[in-house]
Amino acid sequence: MASKLLPLNEGTVDRAFRVILGLGLIAIAFVGPKTPWGYLGIIPLATGFLGSCPLYTVLGVSTCAKKA
Repeated sequence: MASKLLPLNEGTVDRAFRVILGLGLIAIAFVGPKTPWGYLGIIPLATGFLGSCPLYTVLGVSTCAKKA
């Protein structure tokens, strides 16, 4: 059930980029101009940790390595 709802569709580089981007955006909320827009970093951070992007699932995109 969970594999259909949240299939792994992000590669290692994609996941690392999302985590770094998410942490950077969240830092804006605390360190930078302190705007609430920084809390949008929760989205890439969560998708990076989960390894599944809902938009990728809808569009049928995957950045994972092909399984042999």
